[in-house]
Parts: sequence; C-alpha cells; structure tokens
Amino acid sequence: MDEERKILEIEDLNVYYGAIHAIKGISFYVKKGEIVTLIGANGAGKTTTLNTISGLLKPRSGKIIFDGKRIDKFLPHKIVDWGISQAPEGRKIFANLSTLENLELGAYVRKDKEEIKNDLEKVFELFPRLKERLKQNTGTLSGGEQQMLSIGRALMSSPKVMLLDEPSLGLAPMLVKSIFSTILEINQKGTTILLVEQNAHMALQIAHRGYVMETGRIVLEDTAKNLSNNQQVREAYLGG
Repeated sequence: MDEERKILEIEDLNVYYGAIHAIKGISFYVKKGEIVTLIGANGAGKTTTLNTISGLLKPRSGKIIFDGKRIDKFLPHKIVDWGISQAPEGRKIFANLSTLENLELGAYVRKDKEEIKNDLEKVFELFPRLKERLKQNTGTLSGGEQQMLSIGRALMSSPKVMLLDEPSLGLAPMLVKSIFSTILEINQKGTTILLVEQNAHMALQIAHRGYVMETGRIVLEDTAKNLSNNQQVREAYLGG
C-alpha cells in the first residue's frame, strides 16, 4: 500500500436535505490501496456521505478532493469518468435489462473497447454466476446475484476508488461471507474501497481503518483492529 498518498479527502463537509443538516462538518481521508469503512446506526449519514462523493448530492460547504482534484462541483458522470464508481444501497440494477446490458452500462463513459472486454472477463472471474445469467433479465436474479451484478457493474467503469453501500444487506450469511471475500479480492487487485456497512463485524474484519458516524458527525476513527477491540464500538455495533 502507498502509505503516503491520500487518494480521497473529505474536508469539513456539510450536506443538507432542505432544512435538515444531514452531514455536519465531517473530515476524513482514504489512502490509495486501502479499504476504509464507515460504520454507524441507520440515519447516521453514511449513505449521504457516499452519495455526495459520487456527485448525486451537492454539499452546502466543504471540499471533496479526489486524486489531487477538487470534484464537489461536478456532475456524477464526470466523477465516474475520473475514477470513482458506486455500488448503491439496494443494488439499483435495471430490472428490465439483461445481466450483460447492466454490465455494459457500467462502462458507458469508456471508449476503450478491448479493455472493456478484458474487464468484463475479470468480472466473470470474480462472479462466475453472472456469466451463467448473461442473457437473463436481472429482475429474475436472486438477491445475491443482484448484489454481484451491482458490484460487477461498478467495476466496469474501471474505478480507482469504489464506493460500496451496504453490500451485505438482505443476504444469507453464507453469501455475506462470499461477497466480503470478493471485496477483499477486488482490493488486493488494486482498487481502493470506501465501504458503508451495517454488518460492522464483517466490515472491520476486512478494512484497514474505520470511522464511526453518529447523527452526521464522525465521532471516532482508528485502525479496524482497534475499533474491533474498542469497548464502546463493541457495545454499540458488535453486539457486546
């Protein structure tokens, strides 16, 4: 891991939904090659943070710096083009399109046909099940297959940083294990990951560092190992 290089920096970010102050001056960073996790209860602001980084929400103030460039004023497709992709909460696949069409949409900002083909093969190596379901309408896939597709589609933009929002939501325990080992594999192949996850136990097992969010603020940051052993974190998020 490149110890020094911060690929993503969030500085004093404030985000509002109308009059509601959802994100209250948070600052954090992700270094190149890391898995960093945001943990916290529902409504803590984790998804809002990811949606602001990917340009779906505009901050009232603060900065988002990616790869040395300020990106908080740009549209989502531009941010994807520069190298940030998101696998959103609830998968948000296009149910009336086939698996292949969904994956191709993930590469819509790219022009490099040969590389796109190579990346499609890499997605099939990670998720052989998707290759078997290539022509199938994705509305008929199982929850686990849809989650694989959501991550696969995000990978098709060839991201430097991947934002993963609740990848284990609604999945059977066996599938959760498999999705997390795939996330680890994606990271080991060179993609930096910012992970939002209700299953704090699993998230802290694969992350390098973590931040704990409460009501729009970051209240704690540490290595994943220290957070796993922190009594407060254990009681609040890890079931004692």
